[in-house]
Amino acid sequence: MEHFIVSARKYRPKNFEDVVGQLAITNTLENAIKNNHLAQALLFTGPRGVGKTSCARILAKKINQHNVEISGDEDFAFNIFELDAASNNSVDDIRSLTDQVRIPPQTGKYKVYIIDEVHMLSQAAFNAFLKTLEEPPAHAIFILATTEKHKIIPTILSRCQIFDFKRIGVLDAKNYLKIICGKENITADDDALHIIAQKADGAMRDALSIFDRVVSFSGKNLTREAVTENLNVLDYDTYFNMTGLLLENKIPDVLNAFNTILGKGFEGHHFINGLASHFRDLLVAKDKATLALLEVGDTAKKKYLEQATKASIPFLMQSISKANDCDLNYRSSKNQRLLVELTLMQIASITFDGEKKKSANYIIPATFFQALSPAAKEISKPIQKKPEAVQSQKLEEPKPKVKTPVLKSAEKRSSSLSLKSIHQKKQEKKLVVKENFDNHPKTIFTEKLLQQFWKEYVDLLNKKGERSMASIVGTDVPRLKQHFKISFTVPNKLMQDQFKKGRPKLLNFLREKLNNYGIKIDAILNETVEKKFAYTPLEKFNKLKEKNPLLEKLRQSFELDM
Repeated sequence: MEHFIVSARKYRPKNFEDVVGQLAITNTLENAIKNNHLAQALLFTGPRGVGKTSCARILAKKINQHNVEISGDEDFAFNIFELDAASNNSVDDIRSLTDQVRIPPQTGKYKVYIIDEVHMLSQAAFNAFLKTLEEPPAHAIFILATTEKHKIIPTILSRCQIFDFKRIGVLDAKNYLKIICGKENITADDDALHIIAQKADGAMRDALSIFDRVVSFSGKNLTREAVTENLNVLDYDTYFNMTGLLLENKIPDVLNAFNTILGKGFEGHHFINGLASHFRDLLVAKDKATLALLEVGDTAKKKYLEQATKASIPFLMQSISKANDCDLNYRSSKNQRLLVELTLMQIASITFDGEKKKSANYIIPATFFQALSPAAKEISKPIQKKPEAVQSQKLEEPKPKVKTPVLKSAEKRSSSLSLKSIHQKKQEKKLVVKENFDNHPKTIFTEKLLQQFWKEYVDLLNKKGERSMASIVGTDVPRLKQHFKISFTVPNKLMQDQFKKGRPKLLNFLREKLNNYGIKIDAILNETVEKKFAYTPLEKFNKLKEKNPLLEKLRQSFELDM
């Protein structure tokens, strides 16, 4: 059986060109060697698995190879000394090192000392190392490597030229994995490699370790499904399906889908974090200027662009806020599953317009889904047949028929159980309201006369005690357009809806006073118009806040909600 070498060792960079994602640092080091401008003490710092030790070894070999004629197998290994500071962290180890430094190299120009995990040295060892580091012999170069620069004393840092290694980008890691797949004759989906690169979190060594693990699991063909199953991560499709259910306000289906996710062994905290990231990616996908921030594969990117068209920006902003609040409160919650479920129900209710929303934490009532359930539909079906039969009889026989009390009670029952019957009744009412005014007078009138009777109607409403409607009608001055159309502007949707309810009475009043039955009124919504009337609780609070700014401080002090 052939000995297996892990990919992290097998494909360890041997030249600066092979180092992934650290182009600025490798170019700087190459130019420093070329121009003979290399410092005698270097500090490589950065996260794990980004190439610090590899760059140190490559640099150590390159230093002695520069401007020297060498044979093919000469690597000056005798001039490179590598010390692990984690296990050699005492003063005696540093003293032994300083004694070796004094001896010049037998071949080559420099002796290179690589001290890995240098932050593990003790305080006394650091102090013993200071003098040698400040004034090393001309033939000695020190390369220090660490993942925790903050643990190194400032006097050491000030004597070193510092190179900060960055995390390796997802695309860089994915492209390097593609190269390895080509060398190993492995076929892999683009999304599969992307998930591995994301899971590595910026560390190339971790990416190669995960790659070996997944190859052992699925062989020479890496698919997205195999990778997600092996790494135990939630797939993109999970979040796409969940977001689709949330946009359609399907709370029962959302809760069932979340239960399925928990059944697979995933934590609610992991899921809600992933959902927040998914909403963020959808928000990024809505604008071409920010599309570059979407770090996903080509197949997943198409899905993001498609779903981004269905989700509005207000929905995404509120969803991100609610998911973030859930994330912050998750650890302190005693019933963590319930916290996530409440958050999902609130997100699913954002786009629901069936009822007036009472607060920011509004949830669609359960009765709404009971009315839509198959059981309720089955109950309502036989009851709905009786009114339909009566309607068909009316069409066939125009003679009036007396309705029995039993039929009326059936109609009442059907309206309470069937949403369809409610919509039918509303449509019937709308048909009854329609009247033909072709033969009625249409006397011409001026805008000034219109405004006079409009004001008279406002006064009439105030006398009747209908102050709410009076304030809405009085918010704007009516404008007369062509064909006797009257334009009237309202500052918000709520006032527009209320005005539409009282519009028939206003129309009748104006038609009689102006002797013109061709009048029509259009209520135009313009939220940019300055509001003169405080209609909603928030508007009332803002009006009071203008008079007394201390009210806002009072609200913040007691953390009150509007």
